[in-house]
Amino acid sequence: MDMAPQLPAVAAGPVSGSEQGFDQPFHAALARATAGLSPLGLRLAFADWFDHLLLSPDKQAELLHWAGRNAQRFAAYCAEAWRNPSVAACVTPAPQDRRFAASAWQQWPFSTLAQGFLLGEDWWHEATIDVPGVSRHQGDIVAFVGRQVLDMFSPTNTPWTNPEVIERTARDGGFNFLRGALHLIEDWQRLAFGKEPAGAEKFRVGQDVAGTPGKVVFRNRLIELIQYSPATEAVHPEPILIVPAWIMKYYILDLSPENSLVRYLVGRGYTVFMISWKNPSEAERDLGMEDYRRLGVMAALDAIGAIVRERQVHTASVARCSRSRRPGWRASMTRGSAASRCSPPRRISPGPAS
Repeated sequence: MDMAPQLPAVAAGPVSGSEQGFDQPFHAALARATAGLSPLGLRLAFADWFDHLLLSPDKQAELLHWAGRNAQRFAAYCAEAWRNPSVAACVTPAPQDRRFAASAWQQWPFSTLAQGFLLGEDWWHEATIDVPGVSRHQGDIVAFVGRQVLDMFSPTNTPWTNPEVIERTARDGGFNFLRGALHLIEDWQRLAFGKEPAGAEKFRVGQDVAGTPGKVVFRNRLIELIQYSPATEAVHPEPILIVPAWIMKYYILDLSPENSLVRYLVGRGYTVFMISWKNPSEAERDLGMEDYRRLGVMAALDAIGAIVRERQVHTASVARCSRSRRPGWRASMTRGSAASRCSPPRRISPGPAS
């Protein structure tokens, strides 16, 4: 019987840096160039949405109807707006959208630019929700990215279609553009030399922001746990643990004294703990979701349990709204109960059909 030639055994050893290939440095460079966004993830999300939209004739018919209705409303508005500035708008922006709040946007022709843009955003919102077969995660990506791209073309972002910029330019004799150019050059210089953005010196941690008294009571390789000093003589028996998103600084919930959730809670007799996440470096590149759960939330709860024994701990975090046509509430709970309010999805409500 023929025997295959025996190959000499090669001892396994550590792979040197020069033999690791180009994947890691390439991915790191790509992440820097895209600000952490995954081009592959975006492509998959849009492909998922587009392919399912092609296979959904009912959704296509709904979008065609929506586009025709919006076009009819816009045409009727344009026909009336040029001679009657007080004509009712055919679409109303979301309450948090203040881009067109100035009275100049109610004057023709700028009113028609604003209405046309808002109707376009309204149609895109309809195109990205309730597409059969599209996962919620992929749909959220498509809706968010599409909205950011559309916002780039808002009439507020170009000087010749923004009545506020036109008015300011006439008043300043064009020097507002010169000041803007100088600010742009300064920003480029600060970025090139690794300096902080202009005005950052006005926000000093512990003085201008994060001024609520407290101390670090626990630390590991991923977090620091802050316990805030009580501000009342008597405190509630059950403490609160606030878990900010790990992409956010802890003082996002402890800004100025007038805008601090932490100060509000301690001022009403609550014992408040806060997780401060470590800024990850290459040493944390292999940490996953389980590590963040174990070394983050669970480690903080264990530390609180050692400080405040045999007490239920209420936790609160930044909640994520469900992606629907109505404002949503969602509770974030761990060993207790708490709910945090999240902003409703941006939704433009058309007026009655003409």
